[in-house]
Amino acid sequence: MLEALRGLGYSTAAALADVIDNSVSAGASEVRIRFDWCGVNSRITILDDGRGMDDTELEMAMTLGAKSPLEERELTDLGRFGMGLKTASFSQCRCLTVASKRKDGPIACLRWDLDAIAASPGDGWTMFEGPARGSENFVEPINELDSGTLVLWENLDRIVTPGYELDHFADLVDDVEQRLAMVFHRLLEGPAPAFSLFINNKPVSPWDPFMMDHPAKPWQSPVARTITSFGEVEAQCHVLPHKDRLSDNDFRRAGGPEGWTSQQGFYVYRNHRLLLAGGWLGLGQGRAWNREETHKLARIRLDLPNTADADWKIDVKKSTARPPVMVRQWLTKLAEDTRERARKVFAFRGAPMPSLGGVQVEQAWRVERLRGGVRYRIDDGHPAVAAVLDALGKRANLARAMLRVIEETVPVQRIWLDTAENKETPLTSFEGEPNDTVIEVAKVLFNDLVERQGLSLEEARKAMLRTEPFQKYPALIAKLGENQ
Repeated sequence: MLEALRGLGYSTAAALADVIDNSVSAGASEVRIRFDWCGVNSRITILDDGRGMDDTELEMAMTLGAKSPLEERELTDLGRFGMGLKTASFSQCRCLTVASKRKDGPIACLRWDLDAIAASPGDGWTMFEGPARGSENFVEPINELDSGTLVLWENLDRIVTPGYELDHFADLVDDVEQRLAMVFHRLLEGPAPAFSLFINNKPVSPWDPFMMDHPAKPWQSPVARTITSFGEVEAQCHVLPHKDRLSDNDFRRAGGPEGWTSQQGFYVYRNHRLLLAGGWLGLGQGRAWNREETHKLARIRLDLPNTADADWKIDVKKSTARPPVMVRQWLTKLAEDTRERARKVFAFRGAPMPSLGGVQVEQAWRVERLRGGVRYRIDDGHPAVAAVLDALGKRANLARAMLRVIEETVPVQRIWLDTAENKETPLTSFEGEPNDTVIEVAKVLFNDLVERQGLSLEEARKAMLRTEPFQKYPALIAKLGENQ
């Protein structure tokens, strides 16, 4: 059974998160994880300063199935099955040692050793007292605490496999840091965080998937609530800024461990601990929504009470959740609104559509939604297009024919493929072009407004600021006509 439980499919980060859950539930103010590289003898230690356990409590914590998931728990309890410590640990190592102490109490230390059990199958489930021979020094940090618990993983056969080197171990540490920063970000945030987390003595900084308080963030909803048979569910919807509105560092960090497209969707929390990061929970009208590039700016926070575990089918690893029928329609409506808002921000590259004073920006392209699909047309009312057509007079039909050829040959499939492969929208709106290029093109339109249409310099500048893509360059437009 122990060997079978090793196949539950924990990642190292998910396994460590399960152990840290116990630390948080025990009231720890500090959790320290240590990775020690020593080839096949490498080990991982998790030390917390929580309430700790006496001998009887430790034996129960080390016993499989000692606690029923049906039992009523404290509201702040992050566990449920009473299996996390064992299954998470066995998924990474073959030797699990736990040392713990209550305040002013003696140290209790118990150990599971899967190799010893396999070597003597007739002896049954043998749990040993004390650390393995030669590992006594590794549990000594518990002596420095008034109370707390130390978890030691040795014989890391699921991590240190043939060909595994120090560089791989270092990459693992980086990955674990990223993912724990995400899982526990709400418990690590704020002036009075629930606890502090360290990896190899380095503090872990929380990763905020919602970019709260970022000045470029276009939208977030008020908190919505619904009452169900398993308690109250809270939701808050967020649309993140487009890349064009972020620094390179902000954009890279906000992408998270899996990248922007994979991180879209619902973020499911229980007691502020992240259970599921991204994805659309199987929701959708007609068919389940996929994680698409056009909706990558949409993220929705869901807060569940720990009484919802059974209804939401939270698994042992705390890695999957399925919304019950009673909330699916509510969640679908929230998601539809958020996805549509995110799509608009994505489509317009983060630029607001209204211009100065709320006046609508005149766009060069318009969308025609037909029964058979969507067409993109050049708007002949756009000032730049209208100026050319008016200037051509009787020969305007030639320009209209040219525009129609352009409309019918827009490389939609190539644009879609390049966007999907590169995970970036193509450059538009003079992006990457020097200011001189923008001014050169703008001057042509500006001069037409002044000389042919008879607008004043100020009127022409205002007209330019209502015209795509020049509304993005107010400082440059303000200088037009200065020498006239």
